[in-house]
Amino acid sequence: MSWMNKLERRFGKLAIPNITLYLMVGQIAVFAMIITQRLDPGSVLLVAARVLDGEWWRLVAFIFRPPDAHPIFLAFAWYLFYLMGTALEQNWGVFRYNLFLFIGWVATVMAAFLFPGQPTTNLFLAGSVFLAFAFLNPDFEIALFLVLPVKIKWLALVVWIFYGFAILFGDPATKVAVMAASANFALFFGKEIVTSLRARQRRMAFEAKRAAEEDEPFHRCHVCGITDKSHPQMQFRYCSKCEGHYGYCEEHITGHEHVEKSHGAKRGH
Repeated sequence: MSWMNKLERRFGKLAIPNITLYLMVGQIAVFAMIITQRLDPGSVLLVAARVLDGEWWRLVAFIFRPPDAHPIFLAFAWYLFYLMGTALEQNWGVFRYNLFLFIGWVATVMAAFLFPGQPTTNLFLAGSVFLAFAFLNPDFEIALFLVLPVKIKWLALVVWIFYGFAILFGDPATKVAVMAASANFALFFGKEIVTSLRARQRRMAFEAKRAAEEDEPFHRCHVCGITDKSHPQMQFRYCSKCEGHYGYCEEHITGHEHVEKSHGAKRGH
């Protein structure tokens, strides 16, 4: 993308390599402080009203809030996050992966300020990393519940369905949060998805046209209209006296009126 290339040339030096590792270590540190009661879990939520009151650290602290889950599942979630984030960085390069996260962060913060009193987490922002990885690696398998192997594209489909329900039936803050956290995905993959859908439509139209052509009969009686499709045992002939390419079944090859192409008239046999 040309706009990404321009940004990379100008700001590429500001990108942070291995940013996924730093985010994961930060979440582990916050989790440790929460379970040892050295940190209030509410202090790492993004609440715009609190930010406006001077608690500016919430703008950054919320990205280090660990998921609300059992430690076993937390370890698995961190492993997947590190795996997927590292893979995206290797695929896109350091700057573009940083940009992906930055766009998601900015959009999430902007959405939070639309509802100043509503707490915002990094759930949907982390989900965008998962969806990006699944889009690029649809056949990658993960062990669901640490046992059942499932291709990640099906889990991504479940997430998209969940997002759809959230947008349709969630409260206004949730709707905006979902759309904001999906902004980076739309910017990175929107054009590719639209191009793919258009190519699929063209392919389907071509296949439908080809199927229709294949279903067309090769022979048709000019008098009664039967074809080699409707009467596969029928023999068809073409009259040399008719001015044009006119076929006839066995019953009408003799005794039919000949067609004069130049005047559209018929002549007796």
